Amino acid sequence: MDLVPALEEPLKKVLGPATAKVMAEHLGLHTVGDLLHHYPRRYAERGELTRLAELPLDEHVTVVAQVATARILKFNGGRGQRLEVTITDGSGELQLVFFGRGIHKPHKDLLPGTRAMFAGKASVFNRKMQLAHPAYQLLNAESSDEAAEAVGSWAGALLPIYPATAKLESWKIAKAVDLVLPSAREAEDPLPDSLREGRGLVPLPEALLKIHRPHTKDDVAGARARLKWDEAFVLQVALARRRFAETQLTAVARVPQQNGLLTAFDAKLPFTLTDGQQKVSKEIFDDLATEHPMHRLLQGEVGSGKTMVALRAMLAVVDAGGQAAMLAPTEVLAQQHHRSITEMMGELAQGGMLGGAEHATKVTLLTGSMNTAGRRQALLDLATAEAGIVIGTHALIEDKVQFHDLGLVVVDEQHRFGVEQRDALRSKGKQPPHLLVMTATPIPRTVAMTVFGDLETSVLDQLPAGRSPIASHVVPAADKPHFLARAWERVREEVSNGHQAYVVCPRIGDDEDEKPKKGKKQSAEDEAEKRPPLAVLDVAEDLAHGPLQGLKVEVLHGRMQPDDKDAVMRRFAAGETDVLVATTVIEVGVNVPNATAMVIMDADRFGVSQLHQLRGRVGRGSAPGLCLLVTEMPEAAPARARLGAVAATLDGFELSRIDLEQRREGDVLGQAQSGVRSSLRMLAVIEDEEIIAEAREEATKVVSADPELEALPALRVALDALLDEEREQYLDKG
Repeated sequence: MDLVPALEEPLKKVLGPATAKVMAEHLGLHTVGDLLHHYPRRYAERGELTRLAELPLDEHVTVVAQVATARILKFNGGRGQRLEVTITDGSGELQLVFFGRGIHKPHKDLLPGTRAMFAGKASVFNRKMQLAHPAYQLLNAESSDEAAEAVGSWAGALLPIYPATAKLESWKIAKAVDLVLPSAREAEDPLPDSLREGRGLVPLPEALLKIHRPHTKDDVAGARARLKWDEAFVLQVALARRRFAETQLTAVARVPQQNGLLTAFDAKLPFTLTDGQQKVSKEIFDDLATEHPMHRLLQGEVGSGKTMVALRAMLAVVDAGGQAAMLAPTEVLAQQHHRSITEMMGELAQGGMLGGAEHATKVTLLTGSMNTAGRRQALLDLATAEAGIVIGTHALIEDKVQFHDLGLVVVDEQHRFGVEQRDALRSKGKQPPHLLVMTATPIPRTVAMTVFGDLETSVLDQLPAGRSPIASHVVPAADKPHFLARAWERVREEVSNGHQAYVVCPRIGDDEDEKPKKGKKQSAEDEAEKRPPLAVLDVAEDLAHGPLQGLKVEVLHGRMQPDDKDAVMRRFAAGETDVLVATTVIEVGVNVPNATAMVIMDADRFGVSQLHQLRGRVGRGSAPGLCLLVTEMPEAAPARARLGAVAATLDGFELSRIDLEQRREGDVLGQAQSGVRSSLRMLAVIEDEEIIAEAREEATKVVSADPELEALPALRVALDALLDEEREQYLDKG
């Protein structure tokens, strides 16, 4: 029988089933190795007081502080009691509250002058930050035996504070780590010796021991530097192998013919391309002319002219005798691309038809909801090469779809598609087709290297002439209710000037489980914290019978039938609807140049990049755009600062940096490339730009010398673990 390697030992064998279950369910930790890679978030020094002034709202926090005051207050006519404890750390104060029968032990333990670790969820009550019923562990050795043992259980002077949950406090995780730490000595090192020694990095077993139980700050710094390198390097090796595999494939070089379709198209353009569009087009044409498949990511703000660049690439491929397919995430978007491309091409899109130009081709649409006859014709156009360009949804990936000679695949809004869908469409070429992936979500360079590391990157950062600026403002509905009334007046003004508006809400509504539970009365501040986010169906009704009475208001959300969604969007695009109250389904989608105003309700519930993405739906015509970010959050809340940042700049790249710094690698990685997010625990993608760039270089060298990593078995094991996680994530996504 094989012995299970120490790091693969299930936690339930080491910690017992109850603790292991909580770790698996709440922290995603299943094995000894998983727990060893659950690193402390920070360290508190014995004599140091942590900064209460910087506590994040709505997160589980652990603080080390000293009790300043403790008093019991009566309420409910003396029937109820609560214990209020104020703790301090020199940077600020924090209130702790205990209710009912739960006040006796803390009242005895938490005497003024006592130092302790406290853990709980930071919330706001009466405009003050507080922890309700926090768990705590005393740190004054003389105050009790338990406290003496608590302090003694940490070797060295630094207390590790772990990412924790309500069910499992930091110090309980620390005790569990103590039990598995001896196994760290058996960790296999994935870094090649030459790389590790050349960069002066400590061996992996030593890094794991020092990250969990450091004696000095230098221990922490050395361990971090090493663990960041592991994460960056293993990930870059995975991507380098994917790139290497691509270079082994052959593709048909597609060189546009002189005086063909592309020349005819360029000649009829009523404007000149921006410098950015010309530069990016050259990069793409150079790639298309090689005998390896192009693999390029084209990123640019909403409205930077990506579709124009993609269309010229598709025309070049048609000129060279191939076909091009554009994959869009929704039917609405596929139809819009089809409309705008046929309009831009004019008679050049009427191949095989009367009135078609000399070099014309046919532009076909293929979506899931087409009728049988339309679908049959579209499939025939593709198989016979009658259609040089096809635009469609996932329907393009189905088995029945056959191309005559697929030369280029353009994927719009990459993060909506998994790599496997990209590959399914590419497998329809006789030889692997070239690939161009487009996204309107600005992605900092390091993230592009991390997430889309198998793609070369092109950036369009100029807006074409004629686009209008968008003014953005925060509307503090709680502090200044008259500001919200003014927001609805502004919407009415835009409509009376012949324009239209969007109102965006985080939730659809009318869901039983979404309704707040009936129960004890709460303060207004408490309700702002705890109430469910505003919902489309409720807001639309309130507006139609209140501040926007008399205007034509419609709703749009993800639970509607596709036909109904399309009908609503068509009416809005045609100007028949004044105000569209919607969820984020409008984030990627229809171009309505006449929509000039957007009001985002509960804007603090959205991420920075998502707000920027939504805002890009207005100001698409010649009239200036207006975006109002409505929030109930008090001024001191971190969420308000985030909204301020969105209002202050229209630069998506700057905002995506802010977004990532706040959420660390967060969703940008999670949604964009399955598995990546969960594998980055130590690496901060923004701060560690240098490590990522160097790791990419080293990984490329290692893979070109030894593509199968035969000389590096430990690296192969680390890679399998990372890719297993990726595959698992794919299955989760279905």
